Amino acid sequence: MLKNMILSFSLVVGASWAHAQVPVIKIDGSSTVFPITEAMAEEFQTAQKGKVRVTVGISGTGGGFKKFCRGETDVQNASRPVQSSELEACRKAGIKFLEIPIAYDATAVVVNPKNTWLKSITVDELKKMWEPTAQGKVMKWSDVNPAWPKENLKLYGAGSDSGTFDYFTEAIVGKAKSSRGDYTASEDDNTLVTGVSNDLYSLGYVPLAYYEENKGKLKIVGIVGGEKAPKKNEAVLPSRATVEAGTYFPLSRPIFIYVNEASLKKAEVKDFVGFYLDNSAAIVPQVKYVPLPAKAYEMGKEHVKKNKLGTVFGGHSEVGLKIEQLMKREGSL
Repeated sequence: MLKNMILSFSLVVGASWAHAQVPVIKIDGSSTVFPITEAMAEEFQTAQKGKVRVTVGISGTGGGFKKFCRGETDVQNASRPVQSSELEACRKAGIKFLEIPIAYDATAVVVNPKNTWLKSITVDELKKMWEPTAQGKVMKWSDVNPAWPKENLKLYGAGSDSGTFDYFTEAIVGKAKSSRGDYTASEDDNTLVTGVSNDLYSLGYVPLAYYEENKGKLKIVGIVGGEKAPKKNEAVLPSRATVEAGTYFPLSRPIFIYVNEASLKKAEVKDFVGFYLDNSAAIVPQVKYVPLPAKAYEMGKEHVKKNKLGTVFGGHSEVGLKIEQLMKREGSL
């Protein structure tokens, strides 16, 4: 009896010890980038046959950078570049990193499927809806355009910890984080989809991939991009073709992973990042995002090989730049 108990105890301890020895890659950050990284993590773990575990959280880009710059995660999903305050936090903690673009995303402006009056919208109309001075003043659809219904305008958008919030406000209002506050906000894009799909007089913005997954619940709206847009006065819908051509302006952008330099020295993290870049061209479109040009992934591999540290954005977002332009810049920490 005692012998059997000792044997059972040994097996349990042995199994626990073996499980504890499986290395874990910790990832957090953007809900926009999450579907890509989750798919990568699943494929990578299958390829590794259980020898590595990958965890992927959704704290939003801002929430994720807080963890990343404390050294709590190995990889950070980001739907916009690292900002000055986050750079400073990483500097203070001694966290150095690589910035790797992995796909294009487009932010889709969506309304309820039963909306009959809106087929396209201008950047100026969106700004009129979303700028801080609209709060308490622009309350009905007709306040934006007299031809639209005199019904209460219900807005749904990303929460303040979301990189999509930062990018949308930068592109539409002209300043990151500059937005009215009286709207339904969430870092969970599925919450926004549900809100718009249940409210006839609603308008919201979500990553294109979330629209693609919920076409039956939402109606997408073409954007008239303004004076700087490649196609002036023409409403453009987001698609792989319009994002790659830069004509879906100004709501398309590259999205990123950031990799802790210290973590990259671990074999499992280096293997994961290599796997990510090798498989992005195939996996990114499977989860309804737009892949980068093949050359961009090759440049990403070269940056990993040469340990190119820092950000090429200088601590702020930029609208309308081509990916090849960005990747040729020197990085800074």
